[in-house]
This record gives sequence, C-alpha cells and structure tokens, in this order.
Amino acid sequence: MRIIIGAPGNGAALKDAVKSHLEADSRVSEVIDISTPEVTYPQVSFEAAQTIVEGRADRGILICGTGIGTAIAASKVPGARAATAHDLVTVRGSVENYDAQLLCMGQNVIAPAAANALVDVWLDLRHDPASSYGPKLDEIAAYEAG
Repeated sequence: MRIIIGAPGNGAALKDAVKSHLEADSRVSEVIDISTPEVTYPQVSFEAAQTIVEGRADRGILICGTGIGTAIAASKVPGARAATAHDLVTVRGSVENYDAQLLCMGQNVIAPAAANALVDVWLDLRHDPASSYGPKLDEIAAYEAG
C-alpha cells in the first residue's frame, strides 16, 4: 500500500513518529512525505487528497494540531474523503462505513504510541460497498458531482 503523509509545523513531530512506524510496516510499500517547514495545513491537505484521487497513492495520513483543519481542507478535493479519528471506533468507522482515504490526527490530541496503534488497525480496514453505508456514499458522490 502506498501511503502519502503530510503535516504543517504543528504536526511535524507526530508525523515523523507515524512515518517511521509506517516505513517499518511490511503492509506499506511506499511512504510519500510531502511535508515542508513552510507548508500550510490547507496546502498539504489539498496535495495529499489530490494525489490519492489521481491514484498516485492509496491512502493518506494528515497531521495538524487537532486533525480537524486537515480533514476539512482535504475533503474539499472532489472525490476525497478525509476523517479525523483518535480512537478505535472513529478509525474503524472512517474506513468501514465512510470509505475515507485520508486519516487525520492531531498532534495536540493523541500520543505517538496511540496514533501508531490506530494506524496499525487502519491499514487493515476495508470498506464494503454492499454495506448499508454504500448507498449513502453514492448519494454523497452524486451531490458532489452536481
């Protein structure tokens, strides 16, 4: 699995910890880090989401102070679904129910060990389009298409 990861300055420490964890994981074939010292959370979020929509990465992880700003910005890219998640229920729901390709976390909200444990679960999660959430996602996609 190809994972794109990014963070502005206020998420860099957690991003570095998660990136190291991903690089050591055999389920991950490539980690693409698009962070730079001067990048803003909207910039990094738009770029990560666009990379996934274009098929150049399978999933993404975005980290800022709370994970909320990155989720809002990434979700503005048509076809991208980003979710802020800091516990098992929201991580599972983000993928299994809502087919979110981007996991957003907050450096001010979660410790690296907890974030890495959730990423371990997240990597194995899949969405079932035949689930009860499938038609709802179709409804969202239709609205997005105009």
